[in-house]
Amino acid sequence: MNAIDITMIDTITFAILAVILMIAVISDIRLHKIRNWLTFPAMVVGIAYYSYIGGLEGLLFSATGIALGIVILMPFYFMGGMGAGDVKLMGAVGGMLGAKGVFVAFLCTALVGGIWAIILLTLHGYLKETVKRYWMILKVLIFARSLNYVPPENKEKMPLMPYGVAIAIGTSLSVLRDVVM
Repeated sequence: MNAIDITMIDTITFAILAVILMIAVISDIRLHKIRNWLTFPAMVVGIAYYSYIGGLEGLLFSATGIALGIVILMPFYFMGGMGAGDVKLMGAVGGMLGAKGVFVAFLCTALVGGIWAIILLTLHGYLKETVKRYWMILKVLIFARSLNYVPPENKEKMPLMPYGVAIAIGTSLSVLRDVVM
């Protein structure tokens, strides 16, 4: 296994990432926040670890993972779909898994988060309203070539979804996928 071109996560990275994700889940469920004291040091640890084992190549591996992890969730943050802590947590995941790893983690997270959101919206009776709202956004995008975010009518009543949980589950599934394959 090449230290930088990883196809399987090593034990040290897995242990650190598991602790970070567990703390994020607990924090997100209890406080509905993922704190900077968790995400920023996690990014630094990823950069330091990969720089130590791979020099400049390791630094770039981790830094590009952080950048992609943040960039990939920024549109959802700007649209009000998630908090900044979720974005920074995905950056921390990128610092540990690199760009390829964070992309796979994002895909798994999106799948988990999408299923969870549909279940949550259905249970709380908001699925129909949400589908109508996103259909309107899509029509405006197609016909007016403009992206206008339409906020929910009763945002205060919408169920909260601690997305850090979806990030933790999705990331874990992506890591397990690498271990099994």
